[in-house]
Amino acid sequence: MTVDSGYGDIFGPQVPRTGDEGQTATFALASAAYRDTDVEKILDANSEWHQSAVKAGKIKLFKPNLGEAFSRAVVDRMVGPGRKPLIQSFGAEPQVVVEHCLAANNIRKERDNRLTVVMVLCGVLFLPGLLAWLLVFQLRTTMAKREDKRAGALATALLVAVGALAVIFLIRMPFTGFWAWYARGAVALPVVGWYLAKQICERTAKDLRERWDGLLAGSSVGAKVPEAVPSSPGENAAEQLRQSLAKLSAEQQSNSVFYAGPKGILGMGTRWGSWQLAEDLAPADPAREIHPFRSWDVIRSIHDQLKMLTRGPLNTGGFTPPSVRHWIVTPIGENAKAVARPGGTDVEAYQVKQHAIQDICNKQQFGAGDRHYLGVQWTLWEGQLVITMLITVTVLHETLRIEVTGHALGPVHSLFTSKSEAPTKEVQKSLKPWETRTIKLPLVNADEVVRLAARAPLGWYPPLLNWLGGTLSLPEPFGLRHAWADKPWRHRFMADDALRAATPVLRVVHAAAIRVLEENGVDTEKFGARSAFLSTAVQDPSPRKADVYDA
Repeated sequence: MTVDSGYGDIFGPQVPRTGDEGQTATFALASAAYRDTDVEKILDANSEWHQSAVKAGKIKLFKPNLGEAFSRAVVDRMVGPGRKPLIQSFGAEPQVVVEHCLAANNIRKERDNRLTVVMVLCGVLFLPGLLAWLLVFQLRTTMAKREDKRAGALATALLVAVGALAVIFLIRMPFTGFWAWYARGAVALPVVGWYLAKQICERTAKDLRERWDGLLAGSSVGAKVPEAVPSSPGENAAEQLRQSLAKLSAEQQSNSVFYAGPKGILGMGTRWGSWQLAEDLAPADPAREIHPFRSWDVIRSIHDQLKMLTRGPLNTGGFTPPSVRHWIVTPIGENAKAVARPGGTDVEAYQVKQHAIQDICNKQQFGAGDRHYLGVQWTLWEGQLVITMLITVTVLHETLRIEVTGHALGPVHSLFTSKSEAPTKEVQKSLKPWETRTIKLPLVNADEVVRLAARAPLGWYPPLLNWLGGTLSLPEPFGLRHAWADKPWRHRFMADDALRAATPVLRVVHAAAIRVLEENGVDTEKFGARSAFLSTAVQDPSPRKADVYDA
């Protein structure tokens, strides 16, 4: 008796089985909520079609880092009150990302509560000293960021000089009585508060980085969001958040998508290939008329055959089970900043009902209005690659046209898959100055402690904090998955998967359509010849910008 350990036949090569049910893309996006890097880093992930922006605040000292800005922006955009419609995140679970953003906000809120206590006791009560130290750090930060190499040395010298003056001030106090002790406290206690704040910030930074690396490593890092579970009927905020998360999940399952010109179908990627079969409908027997049929009859046959794509004559792997769905595609402008989902009695829980889909398929083939597409979709590479083949059938006058288009959404930008790096510095060895060694630095430096402590008391009112420090502006229309997706063509195996899927899908579509035509008395000779020609052409597909017309 043998035991299958998940590595295939024990007598064959010990190669781990790989599945496409993973959540690499989801966890990579969620990890951004825990990052402590510079917020401008996200601009590196901007694509040709989707541009994030960092809005500067009034005071640099209050500027957020990437995790703070990302988690706040995603939560406000995806579950905030009165939010606009979202684009589906194929290959990812947006609710998981939002829950991690909420969890990251909670961790930072607990840290800020402790920092606020420290700020009140060691700072606000000794406000003159606090303001003086903040001014010194602000000047030091401004000088250190200049390109001049001497600026960093001058910034450090400034801090040392102020520290020396503070010591002299403590020793040779010009006041007596109560004000002497208050002046000593105004000089010393902000420094003590800074030390306490540093310990708090270090613990939180370590926790956030462990969650960041844990998500990228695939470990089960849970997102604790207690405020999303109402404990009593009177908790309106918790109930509203719970309903918002449920609404987000429902919208993720919507069968309505949007075509934005050269940007392609939002969430599915740009159209890289298109193959069209269009021939006249002529009776096979001149003495008889064609038996009436509709576009939906052809689509239904294609749908049934696409469900059989995983079957083949040889046991060599082949396709993983695809998702075969009917889609309603709504056209919007290339630079549209918002979308509007279909409504009315034909839509329930963001789903266009079956009878409405059938009517659109049969009737809305020319002129304004939504269009129907049958889609077969694979989510591969643990969510990093989404391949979608869309099929539409139209009948105008005596011409039946079957169009198959290929869409591919690549992996999330490498920014989201990079792990944390501990701060280090190279210094010369004391006994061997010609050699250097690497030393580890604290996760939170002096400037970061000051920044976090200054932001903490303002966390209770985010609009003020955003005005002072700045915010992250998300690309619109917003969807988590497609906003920061790379093209798959730079990855050889991903490109191969996208290109290889086109040929079998095209042949299955044509075979199913021709079968329906034959059953209804249509002469299929021209359809068969055209199908054979397309079958030859698709064997050597090459990706191109099929939505960009050189006209």
